[in-house]
Amino acid sequence: MKKTFNAFRYAGWLAIICSTFGSLLLFIVGAMKTYTAFAVVFLNEVPHNSLAHLDTADIATYYLIKSLDTFLIAFVLFIFAHGVFTLFISNKKPADADKENVLAWIKTPNIGHLKNVLAEVIVIILFVKFLEAVLVNFDHLDWKILILPVSILLLSLGLKFLNLAEESEDRIEEKE
Repeated sequence: MKKTFNAFRYAGWLAIICSTFGSLLLFIVGAMKTYTAFAVVFLNEVPHNSLAHLDTADIATYYLIKSLDTFLIAFVLFIFAHGVFTLFISNKKPADADKENVLAWIKTPNIGHLKNVLAEVIVIILFVKFLEAVLVNFDHLDWKILILPVSILLLSLGLKFLNLAEESEDRIEEKE
């Protein structure tokens, strides 16, 4: 039975490969959106008629915010792929091997840590989406636009309470 579970962990390669290719694709899309921002400023191109009411700087800002959002999602996919690889595929190395690890900035000690990192980045992505929505609809804001910041606030509070619970559990384990 142990061999079956050990072999099944390699099914995680599908998630790793798809997430990595998705991340690469989104890095390219983010670069294209950044190029569009430059084209708006330097070549006077307006990509969509829906943005014609904005001036050049606002359109460029809009596309730069969209590229930021795309890059953040690309990083989420990359962190997810690395986390799945670290947790389910790679063999655990001794502590000295961590010094040579190229991706030491993405430590994934357990699945809970991976979920927290991904949830924090998702909150940031939602905040960027809110900025994008406000920028495009600045002249036509209504009460519905408040749904997104209230959602961000509730998600942030939920994350804060979850992290506090985990920290108190860690302190209890350290005392024992």
